[in-house]
Amino acid sequence: MQRTLLITCLLLFFFNFSLSQSEKKEIFVKYTDNTIKADGVLDEPDWALARTASGLYEYFPDYSADSKNPAEIKLMHDEDFLYVGIKVMGDPKELKVNSLKRDFQAPSSDNITMIFDTFNDATNAFVIGSNHIGVQRDMLMFNGGVDIRNSWDMTWDVKWICESKIYDSYYITEWKIPFNVFKYREGETKWRVGVYQRNTKNKAWNLWHQVPENQEFSNLGFMGDMYFEKPLGKSKAKKSIIPYINGITYNDYEKNITGKNLEFGGDAKLTIDNSLTLDLTLNPDFSQVEVDQQVTNLSRYEVSLPEKRQFFIENSDLFSGFGDKRDANPFFSRRIGIAKDLDGNSIQNKISGGLKLSGKINSDFRIGVLNMQTEEDLDNEIAATNNAIIALQHKVFNRSNISFMFINRQATKDYEFLGEDEEYNRVIGIDYNLASKNSKWTGKYYFHKSFSPSENNKDFSMGIKTSYNSRNLTFRVSGLYVGDNYRSDLGFIKRTGILKINPDIGYKFWPENKKIQSHGFEVTPVIIWRPELNYQLSDYFIISRWEGQLNNGDNFNLSMRNMYTYLYNDFDPTRTENSIPLPSNSEYHYTSFGFSYNNYFSSNEFTYNVEGKFGDFYNGSELSAGIQFSYRIQPKFTSSIKINYDRIKLPDPYPSADIILIAPRFEFTFTKNLYWATLVQYSNQRENLSLNTRLQWRFAPLSDLFLVYNDNYYTEDRDHSIFIPRVKNRSLNLKLTYWLDF
Repeated sequence: MQRTLLITCLLLFFFNFSLSQSEKKEIFVKYTDNTIKADGVLDEPDWALARTASGLYEYFPDYSADSKNPAEIKLMHDEDFLYVGIKVMGDPKELKVNSLKRDFQAPSSDNITMIFDTFNDATNAFVIGSNHIGVQRDMLMFNGGVDIRNSWDMTWDVKWICESKIYDSYYITEWKIPFNVFKYREGETKWRVGVYQRNTKNKAWNLWHQVPENQEFSNLGFMGDMYFEKPLGKSKAKKSIIPYINGITYNDYEKNITGKNLEFGGDAKLTIDNSLTLDLTLNPDFSQVEVDQQVTNLSRYEVSLPEKRQFFIENSDLFSGFGDKRDANPFFSRRIGIAKDLDGNSIQNKISGGLKLSGKINSDFRIGVLNMQTEEDLDNEIAATNNAIIALQHKVFNRSNISFMFINRQATKDYEFLGEDEEYNRVIGIDYNLASKNSKWTGKYYFHKSFSPSENNKDFSMGIKTSYNSRNLTFRVSGLYVGDNYRSDLGFIKRTGILKINPDIGYKFWPENKKIQSHGFEVTPVIIWRPELNYQLSDYFIISRWEGQLNNGDNFNLSMRNMYTYLYNDFDPTRTENSIPLPSNSEYHYTSFGFSYNNYFSSNEFTYNVEGKFGDFYNGSELSAGIQFSYRIQPKFTSSIKINYDRIKLPDPYPSADIILIAPRFEFTFTKNLYWATLVQYSNQRENLSLNTRLQWRFAPLSDLFLVYNDNYYTEDRDHSIFIPRVKNRSLNLKLTYWLDF
């Protein structure tokens, strides 16, 4: 079976499709050597000479109809800046602003945004946008933009100027973007470009570039062309230093420790040859990063949480895009700076420093090098460790690429408490990512091998996936193998010793009525075997679902899951202390039903998501309900609350439980530069109540003063019988960061 998978992977490695696409749109960028001021007026004579790009159409809900809010776009450039002037028609009184904070959410705000594919590779892009009052948004796009949920990174921030001005029946937004914001080739005369616009009154998404209705509007395979009147020169090397100072006071009531610290550190950024970025960090501090949202975990496996630390974000797809994200991802940056104490709890492991070199060598070749050093913690028997990854990616065919990676995690000293297998762990691997020109065919095929001191067999992982997506029909053929001894200490490996197949087939309808935009049926069987146990069946899921989208942007989903689970170890899904778990070597057949409905993509002040699940659960039953509400008083206040309830009933003597998670959130954006956010989280599964409140003042471009307060409580008495909050720890941080360019 393993040999068959390997042969199939190698054959599909050379498989690619490319079909013609619709006629491309074009934008011409006029050269100027005159002074242009970004003020939202467009009164310089050069603007009158610049050519106009127009012709936006409605992508959703009335596909191909003329935009109800026409826009005109003009572009100019000089040696150092790209200038963008955009005029958007519409009644200013009907325009919405959901927040004054940078990187506002596009669905609930009127805005216009441009996508710049500077290497013409339809793989990665820079995204710049704004609204009618000049609030900025900027982000990175990767993986070809084919999946709107997993192709964006909004933590990327750069310095550029935006001013907007509102008139009687339109508004103008004007941008002045330094070329050193982008990565590109010297002498280039063409970039690929796209434009999308949100019109909240008509609940519409408008596009300038031509994208098929069944593809995401962010898909980089369908961009237009942007021609420069004069070839681009080499941009001035961007050098930045971002020092910080952080004052901390804390009290750990559990360990009876009180302290005060004053910490220093910082980052440095250097652009190399227009296309590479070198990032350096010394004694980094991430106290200002938004806390993780708690989740209820009823599964047997660890939960993967997203990376939010800025240093790891830019070009992160180079490092994190290997393997299978759900089951066998060999690099997961959150492993760096996190370790286990002697009780098995996750604690912060201080990072001394590190570097990251990432970007393009030429139009087809990307490189990424990341090296971070973490400090020892002898009290918790945590070794000083070097964490490194080298990633190489080469474009092939139209939009596909071959990637190679080498990962190394190694203790930098000899410690008596380290076992033999803890001295080092290494992984090498190769991935082929398929993407056809018209995005109908996508795929991933990979082979990875790990190296540890005492293991030299059954230590590899491999997978294949080929997907087809047309207007009506979608299907996927996929599977993976993870060996018993495959290990990546810097990765997210859900479990080892499995062979899994998870094909998928679906059919979508596009009815011509005023209510439903599209709907369809999908069936996904997932089957998992244990090869080392004579291919014993471990799990299967047969997931059947009907889902759709309404013309007002609302989404619905109905599903049924037929499941089988064989437990190899004792397991208590409620995680109740001192309970009797479901026994090992037992098997269960069970069926459940689920539903969801949300208006997340609505521009309404009130948005919501309602979901539920009911049915069998192992040898008992499960009833789950989740509700999330959000209410905005535009543009300065947003509030939301998430409530999850799970009732697990198992027959005696096994535990039953009512599991509750409540998380209200409040955010004030007083001005474009002053924000206050508070998140409260209560989980009776974790027996924890936490408060995180953060005040941020952006006193200069990308320079901030943060005041952050954290409070954590136990929520049960010592007998775990009643709700009595008992303080666990609290801290107060005052952190100053300043961005210096030179």
